[in-house]
Amino acid sequence: MKNFVCLVLIFCVFQTINAQSKTVLIFTKTAGFRHKSIEKGVETLSQILKSNRIQFTHTENSEYFTPDSLRKFDGVIFLNTTGDILNKEQEQAFEEFYNSGKGFMGIHSATDTEHDWEWYGELVGGYFKSHPDNQQAKIDVIDRTHISTKHLKDQWLHEDEWYNFKNINPEIRILMLLDESSYKGGEMGKIHPIAWYREDENSRMFYTGLGHTPESYDELDFQKHLLGGVYYILKFD
Repeated sequence: MKNFVCLVLIFCVFQTINAQSKTVLIFTKTAGFRHKSIEKGVETLSQILKSNRIQFTHTENSEYFTPDSLRKFDGVIFLNTTGDILNKEQEQAFEEFYNSGKGFMGIHSATDTEHDWEWYGELVGGYFKSHPDNQQAKIDVIDRTHISTKHLKDQWLHEDEWYNFKNINPEIRILMLLDESSYKGGEMGKIHPIAWYREDENSRMFYTGLGHTPESYDELDFQKHLLGGVYYILKFD
C-alpha cells in the first residue's frame, strides 16, 4: 500500500480534472501465454484509476464486446492480452467503438494479440516478434511533451522483457526508443520503438511495451506512464 499512497501525492502534478464521468474497461483475456503480472497489473491500474476518480470495470469476458456494452465505456485497455480473444462480431463491435471517437490503450503483450486481424494490428501499431530474457535496458525518451512521458528524464533505466516488433505502423508517433547497445537481444537497430501513440480523427490510441514483470508495476515512473496513457486516450491532456 505504500506505493499507492505515494501515487495520490505524485499524480497531483497532473492537471486537476473532473473524471467521474469517464469509465474504462480493463480487458485481460488470454488465449496464449498468460503473464504472471496480470493480477498485479490489474491491482495497480485499479488503484491508479480510483485515485484519479476514473471509473472502471475489469473483465476477461469477451461478451462485453457488443455495441450496447461498449457504449458504456470511454476507453478500453488491453492489459497483457494474448492470442485470438474476440470473434468476428466482437471485433466489429470494437472497431465501431474506437471509430466512434473512443480510446484504446495497449500494455505489453497487447501486441501479441489478434495476429490475424489486420485492423487491430494497425491500431495497436505493430506485432510482437521475439524477445530476449528479462534485463535492464536504457530507454531514450524522445518526446517529453506527451502526458505519459513528461515526468521522465531524457533517459530511463528499466528492467523488463523487451519486445522486438514486426509490421510497425508508420503512422505511429514514437515516444520512447530502446537503446539496443544497452542490452542483449535487440533486433531492430537504431529505431526500436517501445512506446507510442496515434490520433485518428476523434479517436486516440496509446501503447507501451513495458509491463511484463510484476515488479515493474511497483515503479512509480511506470505508474505515472500508465496514468498518462489513460489520460491521453480519454482526452484529458
